[in-house]
Amino acid sequence: MRLVRFEIKGQLRYGILEGDRVRETLRPYVEGIMPMQTVHALADLRLLAPVRPSKMLCIGINYRDHAREMGHTMPDEPVLFMKPASALAGPGHPIVCPRMADRVDHEAELAIVIRRRTRHVSVEEAAASILGYTCFNDVTARDLQSKDGQWTRAKGFDTFGALGPWIETDPGDPNHLAVTCRLNGQVRQKSNTDQLAFNCQFLVAWASRIMTLEPGDVIATGTPSGIGPMKPGDTVEVEIEGIGTLSNPIVSEPDGGSKPSIIL
Repeated sequence: MRLVRFEIKGQLRYGILEGDRVRETLRPYVEGIMPMQTVHALADLRLLAPVRPSKMLCIGINYRDHAREMGHTMPDEPVLFMKPASALAGPGHPIVCPRMADRVDHEAELAIVIRRRTRHVSVEEAAASILGYTCFNDVTARDLQSKDGQWTRAKGFDTFGALGPWIETDPGDPNHLAVTCRLNGQVRQKSNTDQLAFNCQFLVAWASRIMTLEPGDVIATGTPSGIGPMKPGDTVEVEIEGIGTLSNPIVSEPDGGSKPSIIL
């Protein structure tokens, strides 16, 4: 099942994707999936980020090839950082290159979406806390990451957490999915989640021992090798097997520092 969050005629709605149509649900899917009779053509609506998470948890250095690429050794436990909710961007939403950054990189990732409030679950219990999976682009100002020595500024700009286009509740084995990133149609990253050092269920259980996970929260599982810079005028795509493709244009920061207007 593919769950979408969308805007139509200025109204925010939730639904289930059925081919080229979307069936509305009575309420947000984290509150229970209740299909309604109302159906819209996909072409008549605007897809938004499929959830508004209270927090986006991200895992660094979780692919061995990426660790080598960045000159890191593999950690003994997950490397955790957070993106603010204000970093959220949806499918088709421009990713904005800030003026203070000289290099803005793509990082294609599989993201886990949490179904229910979760605290101190075991690895065996973790699957019951997962609503589904989606594509994520952990956009990073690489020069600022190196300069600061920690990652909050480099990864926290508005639009630096691109998510979507929908939540797939059953993509197959989440620990065996192809992950691809294309920039202007050219493949830049290509790997599989079977290369994750810490798999999806482990990450949910581990994170739940640190903080309470709320419905709609996102855990981005890390990126493989092949990260690289993007510039205004580019289009970046994150494709994950069994889920779909998240596409975003890259733009310059507009005058005044405002970001392109869109309902999030």
